[in-house]
Amino acid sequence: MYRAADFHSTCFKTIHTETMKKILQYLFTHKTLSRETAREVMLSISAGQYNEAEIASFITVYLMRSITIEELQGFCDGLLELSVKVKLEGGKLMDIVGTGGDGKNSFNISTLACFIVAGAGQKVAKHGNYGASTISGASNVMEQLGYRFKNDNAALQKELDTANICFLHAPLFHPALKTAGPVRKSLGIRTFFNMMGPMINPSHPDFQLVGVYNLEMARIYNYLLQQTEREFTIIHSLDGYDEISLTSDTKVITNAGEQILTPEQLGKRPVRPEDIHGGNTVEEAAKIFQRIIKGEGTWSQNAVVLANAAMALHCTGAYSSYDDAYKAAVESLESGRAYQGLQQLIALQ
Repeated sequence: MYRAADFHSTCFKTIHTETMKKILQYLFTHKTLSRETAREVMLSISAGQYNEAEIASFITVYLMRSITIEELQGFCDGLLELSVKVKLEGGKLMDIVGTGGDGKNSFNISTLACFIVAGAGQKVAKHGNYGASTISGASNVMEQLGYRFKNDNAALQKELDTANICFLHAPLFHPALKTAGPVRKSLGIRTFFNMMGPMINPSHPDFQLVGVYNLEMARIYNYLLQQTEREFTIIHSLDGYDEISLTSDTKVITNAGEQILTPEQLGKRPVRPEDIHGGNTVEEAAKIFQRIIKGEGTWSQNAVVLANAAMALHCTGAYSSYDDAYKAAVESLESGRAYQGLQQLIALQ
């Protein structure tokens, strides 16, 4: 039998020589990985040490049980250690990102909110990926709109200087995400890779709005983000969305504490789930995106995007109240500055 003592006696520097079979046998005895061991496993995934079947089996462990904070920290450590470095200058950065995996197939709310925030004057380094459990993730819609993925620092800096926003396609910065991508897509369900996305933005943003799909993840992210120096806001709609959906009350957690806010407080009135559907194809998702950013969205679509953008702006501390941040978001959308930012960004491709 493969015992825990045997596993932990193995030098961490040589864990990549362990077979995935031994790692799985250890995990199947209901044990958990230390932070350092989790880091080493992620390094091995990045290095292509395991085949797709082995990676799928490893992922499945975390579909059967909750991930621990130490494991998630270790996985993130491994990804960041090997990540392509990027240094963006010119002011403090914001990221708005959801963990995904909520199964709701809403339109690209976080990505639209990023352009509204950029239009309001806050620089944004948006971190995103293709949808693994949804039709159109952030990378899907950006690619459809004509954006070309890159990890060239100078090109990203030019985008940030010109349009106030740049996009960081996760697989170009994190080898393990590229390695595991086909497996995640084949599974088509939420995995622990969804959980890591918000914590591995290579630009290390100063401000972060993070949407999570359940309250357990809200608790985990609250712990993880408290260990950083960034200002953060974690949001979770109590009916399961990983964003402010205005379809129910929203749990809001910040550096200072937590509260529950109603749709009326965040967006004037509630909306229905069908009003924020994201379409059935990437092409449909991109058309919805373009309509909204041009100021041609429905009241419900606009309200949801504005609420998320306002919460992000409020997170920066630049506004004395959420209502003031909401007004700035409205001005960004209605003045056309958000759409201008998108046009400027695409013109640079």
